[in-house]
Amino acid sequence: MLGTSYQAHVFSDHYGDGSDLGLDLTYVTESEPLGTGGGIRNVYDELTADTVLVFNGDVLGGTDIRDVLSTHESSGAEVTLHLVRVGDPRAFGCVPTDADGRVTAFLEKTQDPPTNQINAGTYVFDRKVIGEIPAGRPVSVEREVFPSLLAQGRHIQAHVDDAYWRDMGTPEDFVRGSADLVRGIAPSPAVQKPCGESLALDGADVARDAVLIGGTVVGRGARVGAGARLDGAVVFDGATVEAGAVVERSIVGFGATVGAHALVRDTVIGDGAQVGARCELLRGARVWPGVQIPENGIRFSTDV
Repeated sequence: MLGTSYQAHVFSDHYGDGSDLGLDLTYVTESEPLGTGGGIRNVYDELTADTVLVFNGDVLGGTDIRDVLSTHESSGAEVTLHLVRVGDPRAFGCVPTDADGRVTAFLEKTQDPPTNQINAGTYVFDRKVIGEIPAGRPVSVEREVFPSLLAQGRHIQAHVDDAYWRDMGTPEDFVRGSADLVRGIAPSPAVQKPCGESLALDGADVARDAVLIGGTVVGRGARVGAGARLDGAVVFDGATVEAGAVVERSIVGFGATVGAHALVRDTVIGDGAQVGARCELLRGARVWPGVQIPENGIRFSTDV
């Protein structure tokens, strides 16, 4: 079951009925955004099993889902959450638990968090609990559903581990997550063998003296010119990085072009966009799809 909203057709066009992945996919689309809880409630009528596993779609994780399900079954909880331990939990809301692993609270971001456990965005629900979520309006599981269940004395269990986890909600995190997959830091069957510092997909044309490091991915039919240097880059299918260009920690969209000797760092270049030769794009720049920037058309620094 895939809950969708904005540009829902992108998912259905790509995944179809899911058979290529060994899945039987059904799509349920929100006419307006319903939040993390409302989106779950929106698929309730399509659910048939008594135990429901829920994933947030913008998370890259390495936990074994079988272990989360086992925790749910053995604990007798109505809801089980996957929590991960992070080095600095101040950027996240945290989730304290008692000695038995039961969740005791959901806390907003604070400079002095009482635990380093955060919500990893994977849940196991008893189906009846999903039916209790208010229908037809935006609902947050973190701010409304889970705190309400705790206030009622209901059993929410935690499955806590140190598995790989990354929120992929920003372009920067998408680039880091992609690099982690290539370098084997994030385990995934999508990358079935060690790739070292880069992965060039079938049909990619990479010049022999081009440098690809930092977990760079070059898509099908993409081209990387002589002397180009790509460090932690994601170059989508059909894109071109011309000779001598430098692309670092950036996304180059489908069919986009980075001109010769351009410098692109911490930037997103949209599908079909063209960045001219010797341009310089830095520090979170965004180039919209189809935009054309001429040679020397933009620089983020000055020559001294």
